[in-house]
Amino acid sequence: MPKTRPKRPSTRSPAPTAVKAVVDHGFIPVRAKLIEVAAFFDRVERHAVADDFRCAALREAAKLLVDGKPERARRILESLSDPTTEPEAISSGKAALGAWQRPVAAAIFRRKR
Repeated sequence: MPKTRPKRPSTRSPAPTAVKAVVDHGFIPVRAKLIEVAAFFDRVERHAVADDFRCAALREAAKLLVDGKPERARRILESLSDPTTEPEAISSGKAALGAWQRPVAAAIFRRKR
C-alpha cells in the first residue's frame, strides 16, 4: 500500500474560478440590499424625515463603503455604535435605536429649563 503524503498548505492564489465564485455567489443578494437602502432613503426624503439622526448616521456610514479602505464592516458597525464607555447617570429608558445619537439635544434642553 503506497504511503500518502500529508497535505501542505497551498502558497498559490485561489484559482480564478474560485475568486469569480465570490462575486457570483454574493452579487445578487448585495444588489438587492443596495436597492433596498436606496428605496429607504427615497421614502424618508419623500416624507421629509431624512434629517433624523439615524438617517444621517447611515449616510455617513455609506461613505465608508466606497473609501477603498479595508475592514468596511467593522468600521461601519463602529460608526453606528455608541463610543462611550461610561454608563449614563440617568437612564433614558430608550431601547437600542441602531445608531448612536450625540447627547447634545439633552444638554440644550436642560439649560433652557
